[in-house]
Amino acid sequence: MGADEEGTLAALKGHRRELIDPLLATHQGRIVKTTGDGMLIAFPSVVDAVRCAVVVQEGMASRNANLPEDRRIRFRVGINVGDVIVEDGDIFGDGVNVAARLEALAEPGTICVSAVVREQVADKLPIGFADLGAHTVKNIARPVHVFRVEARAAPGAPAAPALALPDRPSIAVLPFQNMSGDAEQEYFCDGMVEDIITGLSRIRWLMVIARNSSFAYKGKAVDVKQVGRELGVRYVLEGSVRKAGGRVRITGQLIEAASGAHLWAERYDRDLTDIFALQDEITLAVIGAIEPSVRTAEFERVKRKRPENLDAYDLVLRAWSYAMSALPDGAAQALPLLERAIALEPNYALAHGIAAWCCEQRWARAGHREEDRLAGIAHARAALAAASDDATALAFAGFVLSMLAHDAATALEALDRSLAISPSSIVALSHGAVPLAFMGQSDRAIERAELALRLSPFDPGRWACHVAICIAHFLAERDEAAAEAARRALELNPNFSSVRALLAAALARRGRSADARAEAERVLATEPGFSARGLASFVYSDEPRDKLVAALAAAGLPA
Repeated sequence: MGADEEGTLAALKGHRRELIDPLLATHQGRIVKTTGDGMLIAFPSVVDAVRCAVVVQEGMASRNANLPEDRRIRFRVGINVGDVIVEDGDIFGDGVNVAARLEALAEPGTICVSAVVREQVADKLPIGFADLGAHTVKNIARPVHVFRVEARAAPGAPAAPALALPDRPSIAVLPFQNMSGDAEQEYFCDGMVEDIITGLSRIRWLMVIARNSSFAYKGKAVDVKQVGRELGVRYVLEGSVRKAGGRVRITGQLIEAASGAHLWAERYDRDLTDIFALQDEITLAVIGAIEPSVRTAEFERVKRKRPENLDAYDLVLRAWSYAMSALPDGAAQALPLLERAIALEPNYALAHGIAAWCCEQRWARAGHREEDRLAGIAHARAALAAASDDATALAFAGFVLSMLAHDAATALEALDRSLAISPSSIVALSHGAVPLAFMGQSDRAIERAELALRLSPFDPGRWACHVAICIAHFLAERDEAAAEAARRALELNPNFSSVRALLAAALARRGRSADARAEAERVLATEPGFSARGLASFVYSDEPRDKLVAALAAAGLPA
């Protein structure tokens, strides 16, 4: 309208006269009222309503085909079934309001229907339905379950050839739907998706489809399974953006393409003040949640593979699932798998990084054997040598060099490089927070750990964040806060004896001797060879190290 008011109005009238009105008459549709460029239409049959809408949209697509993009008119359609109140030729009621909300949720050129429409149409028409989930909409008390109408392939139509899946996890990030009806929000949607693609591309073990390929689906009604076949990906990330007043709601969902199963979903409601800061915040949050979600799905996938079919990547994933326990038994199961992976790929940085971590766990909780310490340092240095762009491998290497070699300079450099590559990696954040805490940098340690918890609140390894917070508070002599963080860590990993020892020490310093000794007994039941000096050896400065040994001794733990 802004560019050519008369031409647009003439085109709109032409579409009505030549396409829409004749189809309404054919399908017994009655125009209740018009609202500028919109219409409220009543049908005696829901099947007729859906059939008419499909034919209208197909006709509009055909009429637009030879027009330049800026001359095309597209319609949104919302369809609902419900009782109405008729008054003075108009109709009112919740049924009408829901139809209007469905229209607003539809992308231009598409049709959205309610669950009752989907149930009543069922298989009576040659169409399909994509489940868009439940939506809370204005002036409707209950959530509305929304389905998008999709064309069903004609019988015998050749299917697009499926691309072979790569030997690494692969993901396509589809353009987010702009649900606001505001063209300016397209820039925000597309910019955020581009940033997510860039951020995910930094995750070394994840293959990410380029923007040009995933954006080919922009504005189209897509089937996630079809996207998976056409792009050759295991996972698809899709989402939507809706703006209302000064606030914006962004939703995202991660789907396994082959099965259509939802692996992760989240909604973000934010004030729309600094649009670039908001874009950065949401991007960081989405990437922080996607990485562990994909990793967990990959753990489950590899468990289903036969042992003789495992390649180096599969071996590392299996090992990682054992190593996550951070216990000597888990390390003992993980290390042979990692050795097999390294035999297949000697410069596999992540394999060396996880092996270094396993050696550190064995050294710390299985007798402080010198061979475990030296092996951990060797694997950490091998990971550093091979991990120029692998954030996770760098994080493991930096952690181990800090803990076993007290090489603070190399450790901090590796951890900083890790976060520069992947600022939202929970492994980089949590494994970087623990060394910082032992170095006495309490504020930085807590900041990193809390950021990891905020970005990925359901990651299985989040117990390490609470460990870092516990250490930082304890060495800063904030014993109540240290005890609370220890309890949170133990809720997630109850057999992690080191943090239980810190809980005992914090209770002892608070004068709660009986509680401290009870926790100390649990430590020794889990780790009979525990020694106060072994745990304190991770602390960099003499005074806090001596205070830790004294508090552990007061709790009844052996020196």
